[in-house]
Parts: sequence; structure tokens; C-alpha cells
Amino acid sequence: MGLKQNLHSFKMKNKDKKWLPAFNALFTFLYTPNETTHNGTHIKAADDLKRTMNTVIIALVPCLIFGIFNAGYQHYLALGEIESANGFLGASFWTLDNLLIGAATVLPLVIVSYGVGLAVEFVFAVIKGHEVEEGYLVTGMLVPLIVPVDIPLWMLAVAVIFGVVIGKEVFGGTGMNILNPALTIRAFLFFAYPTWMSGDKVWVHGAVERDQMIAAGQNLDAMSGETILGTYAANNTVDYSFMDMFWGLIPGSVGETSKFLIIIGALFLIFTKIGSWRIIFSTLVGALAMGLIFNGVVEMGWIGETSKFYGLMSVPFWQHLIIGSILFGAVYMATDPVTASQTNKGKWIYGFLIGFISIMIRVFNPAYPEGVFLAILLMNVFAPTIDHYVVQGNVKRRMKRAKVKVA
Repeated sequence: MGLKQNLHSFKMKNKDKKWLPAFNALFTFLYTPNETTHNGTHIKAADDLKRTMNTVIIALVPCLIFGIFNAGYQHYLALGEIESANGFLGASFWTLDNLLIGAATVLPLVIVSYGVGLAVEFVFAVIKGHEVEEGYLVTGMLVPLIVPVDIPLWMLAVAVIFGVVIGKEVFGGTGMNILNPALTIRAFLFFAYPTWMSGDKVWVHGAVERDQMIAAGQNLDAMSGETILGTYAANNTVDYSFMDMFWGLIPGSVGETSKFLIIIGALFLIFTKIGSWRIIFSTLVGALAMGLIFNGVVEMGWIGETSKFYGLMSVPFWQHLIIGSILFGAVYMATDPVTASQTNKGKWIYGFLIGFISIMIRVFNPAYPEGVFLAILLMNVFAPTIDHYVVQGNVKRRMKRAKVKVA
């Protein structure tokens, strides 16, 4: 308690210093602020921005831990040094070797994401003289989970700077951005460095490096890292079982593979009232609807097996939820309270269109068979428009009821 009082006194003595926002950020990270309301308040609650952000991080931690083990598992599996894990609790998955190599590849992504992102936040806080807010805490955790495991760290750093500055700070900072910052970072990586964000090598640790060594003339066996979407798009088949896809024993971005843990995280966010169940549910309904339409097109014979779109069109509609990142996007990205629709009816429309457009992009984009991040960014832009028309519709209905009563 004495240390907190001393730090608070130090803050008061230096309240005119430009670097004070940076100090305040560290102070409120360790302690609750001393500033409290002195007059009567209308609402009292235990939650604040920091607690809200920490709740989302807690929901993401299981995906991070699993992603660490899966990075090592996919590496050794591709090398042929271990056999299939034979389930979520398989002896060859939860091993120290998988943990060590996974931690060595995934944790640097987390460190760079937080280090660079928070540095930019602090710089802008000092320059603009406002407080450092906790909005980047979730973004910093999301970014390592939505990128390939071997993305070069310097590329990630450049993308984080772009995403925080262009996707957030230019709009006024936390709570003012119109685009999801984490997805802005991923979009930058995808368009600036496409060879590191797509293909069949980037999803397994060491596959790209090994491929380069083979190209240089070294006698090594190639490593495949083909994702489920890639195999469907290429030859209409998949080598993974339903349970592997559900538990997450497959290649993919660090945190997107385990649908089981994502569902657990979704239930936790809904229970704590942090994530909107309307957006999550409507996103999945939209994805299923688009999948059903494509299945109907295939069944009616409107597209032949020789078409480059046939593979993903023929995927059973429900399987679209356990392949790719649609579930991760619906739970952790689409529900961003700043960039999503705010009205209840708007949330249904917003989520449905995200799921619908995601599967459409997934099927019609053979160069990169996934489109969740593009669909969410697109709907981020249209979210205010959706809310506007929902509110206007309510106003018109009330005006009609008022006229009826007057008459």
C-alpha cells in the first residue's frame, strides 16, 4: 500500500510532464487508479476496460497453449519422426519436444506483437498527451494466433506498426477505430507478403526453410504443410478425419485449428457477456447458408468436377465450420464491440453477412481459399450503415404508431 501511495504522489508531482501517460499506463496496469467519482453515480459495476480485455485474453490462452504444442507436433509429423497423435490426448502430441519447439517459434511472435504494438501506443500517447488505454491487450494476443508459425519477425513488426497506426491511431485510438486492428495487420501481411501467408509450406514450422535448402541443392526430403482448404481446392479430397479437424490436429494458423477450444472460449465470452451470441450464431448461420447453396449447385449438376471451384463447393455445408478459420473469426474477431454493429437487429444482419461472404470468398478465391478476415473487414465498414437503417426503421415504425394513436 505504501508503494502505491508513493507512486501516486510521484505522479501528482509530475502531472505536467509529457511522459506521464506512459507512467500512468504502467501504474494502472499494476494497480487500480486512485481517481474515483466524488459525486453520485448512476451505475456502479466491477468491470472496466482492463477487466474486459483480460477476460478475452483468458479465453484466448487455451488456443495459444494448444497452438504451441501443435506447432511442434506438425513439425515432427511432417518430418516423419513421430506418428499420428491418435486423438486430442494422444501421447505423441502433449510432449516436451513439441512444447519446446512450439514455444521457440510461437512465443517470439507474441513478444514482437506486444512489444512493437505497445511501443507504438506509448509513442502516440506521449505525442498526443492522452492516456494509454488497454485496447491493444487483446489485439496483441490475437495477432500471433492468426498468422503462420514461421512468419518472419521483421514482417510481423512492420505489419503491427501499420495496423496500429493506420487501423487505430489515425481514427483517434481505442474505441474510435472503424476496422479491427488485428485483421488490419493480417490484411497488410496478406497483400504485402503473400508468399508468406499462403501456399502449402507456411503452416508447418521449418517447411519453407527446408524447401529453400532443397532448391539450393541439398539432399533433403520435402515437408508438406497443406491445409484442409488447400487439399479440397486442389484435388477434392482431405486426409484428415473429422475428429482431427475438430480437436485441431491439423496445419493452420497458430490459434485457429482447435475448434473444441474455440467453442469453449465462445461459451466463456457469452457467459461473461463480453462476446455477442447474436453475432457468433448469425455468422455461423450465414456460413451454413452459403455452404448449402453451393451444395445445391453441385447436386443440380450446374458445375462439373473439372471446375476449379468444384472441390470446395462439394464440401458438406456443415464441414465449413470445422475447416479454416470461420469459427475463430466468428468468436474472436466479428464480436469486436467497437467495429461490429451495435443494435440487436444489426448484429443479426452483420453476422449473417460475414458468414455468407466468408464462404463465398473461400470458394471463389482459389489462390487463397479462405476469406474470413476479408469478410469481417468489409462488414466493419458497413456496420454503421446497417445500424443507421435499423434505427431509421425503428423511428419510422414509431412515427406510424404515433400517427395511429393521434388519429
